[in-house]
Parts: sequence; structure tokens; C-alpha cells
Amino acid sequence: MNALDELLVLPDRKENPYLKEWKGDGGRVVGFACGYVPEEIIHAAGLFPYRMEARDTKETGLADVYMHRFNCTFSRCILQAGLAGDYDFLDGFCLLNGCEQIRRLYEIWEKHLPTDYLYMVTVPHSINDAGFEWYKEEIYNFKETLTHNFGLRCSTADLSKSIKTYNESRRLIQELYELRKAEEVPISGAYALKILLSAGIMPREKYNELLKEALDEIRKRDGNSGYKARLMVGGSALDDAALIEIIEELGGEVVTDSLCFGSRHFMNLIEEDGDPLEAIARRYYYHNPCPRMMGEFDDRLRFTEEMAKGANVDGIILSKIVFCDNHAVESTMLAEDLEPKNVPVLVLEREHMLSDIGRLKTRIEAFMERIARR
Repeated sequence: MNALDELLVLPDRKENPYLKEWKGDGGRVVGFACGYVPEEIIHAAGLFPYRMEARDTKETGLADVYMHRFNCTFSRCILQAGLAGDYDFLDGFCLLNGCEQIRRLYEIWEKHLPTDYLYMVTVPHSINDAGFEWYKEEIYNFKETLTHNFGLRCSTADLSKSIKTYNESRRLIQELYELRKAEEVPISGAYALKILLSAGIMPREKYNELLKEALDEIRKRDGNSGYKARLMVGGSALDDAALIEIIEELGGEVVTDSLCFGSRHFMNLIEEDGDPLEAIARRYYYHNPCPRMMGEFDDRLRFTEEMAKGANVDGIILSKIVFCDNHAVESTMLAEDLEPKNVPVLVLEREHMLSDIGRLKTRIEAFMERIARR
């Protein structure tokens, strides 16, 4: 199996061979559930940072005992996976107050699941100097409790080395986004998302090695120019390529995104000079702001416009999970600002585990017909 195929199949494997090998060698795994958790600290301590997801969850019967139906299905699906034993391999789990849904997930996980180490990083809801100092102290405390709990060291040199490793990933992923800007697109949006998802579920050094090889393979591929529309996707957490596969089966070509499992997580390097902990804090706190951050809508609008323009998209699909308050408001606001600028936007409501696929297809087809009539 070549490097590209390895990255494409890993997210869909029932058993993760890298995780199995890591645990078999006595390694320990710490999950994280949001892009504001600094992976570099977990990695620098010699632990496996694992991006929590719920891709294979089909129902939420166990989770519904503890979470109401008006909690989003992303948080409920992660809890379902935990209660079903899918995350028994975790030695630790770091969450944060990204939204009320994930905060509630922390409370329930703490009471009903046996994960040895559980930590909550609190992030201010506004970006300013005082908020930065708060967040910097939070991740310092996270580092201290993490290393104390596992009996590990995490030196300045360790942090600097991890920064370089993760910056290498960010540079390689930026190359992937650049390749997708071509008129003849060499890799589908669904495949691109699978490559990004693999980053969170395998050791980062191995990921970088495979991605380097995969980029060479992608450059040699014949590009696709037979699509009906070049599209961008954004909105709520999307840890499954199934929605993008539906879009592309209907003739769209997803060439960029503004997803927290995509560009918003992987853009922006960490400064490699100076105090590494402060550099990590600065990058994570000031990077492309999540809709949870108040007063930053103009920056998010600007980022969306830049990504859309850079990839020469014909339209944007913003998918929001039912009861995801942050993206419900954000998607509506983005649509209201982008439509007058002649950027077609489809706000698509969905559940985390895709259902009602006929309705989704009808709305996507109608959106692409609208683009074609322009």
C-alpha cells in the first residue's frame, strides 16, 4: 500500500494499527476534543495526542440517558462511543469550554467513565491581552498536571522539538491546500479530509513521513475538471467525509474549507524562537478564531472570503449540526454578508451521523443548479 492509500484508509479502519502498536509498546494516549487544546504539549510529554471523533457512531441510545436531545449529536456521539467502550484505550482526555455541549460532555465523562486523567482547559470568550495571559496560565497548568499525573518530564527542549514536528505538518498540509486550487483538481475534497483526519489518529512523525510521500503521489495524478461547481465547506465539526462524498457524487468539487477539522486547525505556524510555551499559547489563542470567540466575526468573515477567493470557489456550503448554537448563528451571519457580495451560500442543517440523505441531496442539487444559472 502506498503512502496516499495508507492515509486514505486509516480513518475508516475498524482497528487502528498505529494505536495498537503504540499501546502494545506500553505507550499512553491522551484524547482531546477541540482545536484549542495544544497537541504539542501532549506530544512533548511523550504521549500520543488523539483527536476525539465519533465517525462510526450510528445512534445515541446510551448517551441519551445522560444528555438531552437538545444537546448536539457531535457531543452525544462522542459520549456514546465512550460509553460503548470504543475509547477504553484512553489514558487521559482533555476537553475545554469550547461550547456548552462539550462542557456538559466533560461533566458526564468525569462521573460515568473510568478515564484515569481528565482535564478541562478554560479559554476566554474574547481575544485581548488579559485573555491571552489567562489562556497561557491554563496551558501551563495543563502541562504541569499532565506530566505530574503520568510521571513524565516535558522540558523546553521537548516543547521546541514538538513545535518543529507540528509546524512541519502544517507546512505539508498547506501544500495540499495549494494543490487543490488548480483548475484540474488532483484530489477530491473527500480524500483531502481523510488525509487531514489521519493526522489526529496516528503518531505525528509517521504522519509527516507519509504525507510527504503522498504529496508527491498527488502531484502525479491526473486532475479532475469535469465538475459542475467548485465548492467550499464550513460550519460545525465534520469528522466524516460522507457529506463531502455526497456533494461530489452530485457533481460538486470541494476545493477548500473553513472547518475545525480542516483549515482552521492546521493553518498558522508556531514561532520557533523564544519561549516555546508562550509561542504555543500565542498561536492557539490568536489563530483563526472559532465562532465561540465574541467580537471576532469580521475576522472569521475575512478568513472565509480569503479561503473562498484563493480557491476560486463558485459557492459555499455551511453545514450546521442541529442544536449547534455557535454555528447556527455564525452560518446565518456569514450567508447574510456573503450573498450581497455575489457569493452563493447554502446553510445546510444536519445531524452528526448523517440521516435524511434524500433531503440533503435535494438541497445540494438545487444549490448547484442555482450556481449554474448565474
